[in-house]
Amino acid sequence: MEYRNVGKSGLKVSEIALGSWMTDLGGSEKAKVAEDTIRLAYENGVNFFDCADAYSGGKAEKFLGRVLKSYSRGSYVVSSKLFFPMGRGANEWGLSRKHIVESIDRTLKNMQLDYIDIYYCHRFDPTTPLEETLRALSDLVTQGKILYYGVSESWSGSAIVEAQGIIEKYGLHPMTSVQPQYNMLDRYIEHEIMDICERYGIGITPFSPLAQGVLTGKYRKGEAYPEGSRATHQADRQVVNMLTDENLDKVEKIRKIADELGVSMSVLALAWILRKRIVSSVITGASRPQQLEANLAAAGYRLTDDVIAEIDQILDFKKFERRVG
Repeated sequence: MEYRNVGKSGLKVSEIALGSWMTDLGGSEKAKVAEDTIRLAYENGVNFFDCADAYSGGKAEKFLGRVLKSYSRGSYVVSSKLFFPMGRGANEWGLSRKHIVESIDRTLKNMQLDYIDIYYCHRFDPTTPLEETLRALSDLVTQGKILYYGVSESWSGSAIVEAQGIIEKYGLHPMTSVQPQYNMLDRYIEHEIMDICERYGIGITPFSPLAQGVLTGKYRKGEAYPEGSRATHQADRQVVNMLTDENLDKVEKIRKIADELGVSMSVLALAWILRKRIVSSVITGASRPQQLEANLAAAGYRLTDDVIAEIDQILDFKKFERRVG
């Protein structure tokens, strides 16, 4: 395993992280598989474990905290998130000072921890002044309840820049990390967010690096979805919406590159993300140890400039630039 600093901070995280959004706790047998996956990750050098209060209504936090209790606190980095409703009250959601203070105390209790390493805003909250949110998060750093904070999906580039202005104006503890979706088929952060992060020294810890399984190569054009795959049961149809002929054609071409290199599609897709040094760690999901093992091989695997250029030609991504005249 190799490690990278999170942005310009001194915090070091494994290139491959394990997320909890796929953790299935439905029964003792599934819980045992989930625990084995976490332990396998730790034993193979993964030191970064991501969670959120909304995952399984808090059960995922409790489960992860219980498993990590076996290891010394200094040996791992754990993150969690807040935003989504944790009750029916008007103040039991969002990024107000009240909800932030109550959420961190609940998360610390759930995970049996004295502090969280990185605390993310799971979504942007347009109903709360940005200054209020940032002051509350900075106060948590001062209190030692969190060490670093960041933002996740739905924070635009302009919101991050505005946040930086507030942080600098009032001398608040800095924003350290951004956790967006990022993969070969979804490169929206390259339009402006990645440049902003590089400018301010904010580390990127992307989730959904395999496009919910599309980039593993298990979905083939003209073939039925594999039995039990996410495309057969996912309620919000996110993965189905990505299974277009255009995307599947790109995946097929990328598969040929992976075959030529003698690596799996997963390794190629993860290594492609890690080609960017501003990426601190890639948050992978694994519902069983075998999936994790396939992802771990990407740590330290580096793509040559020629391979990156070949992949970019296949993906045909165009960074947005408005030209006049």
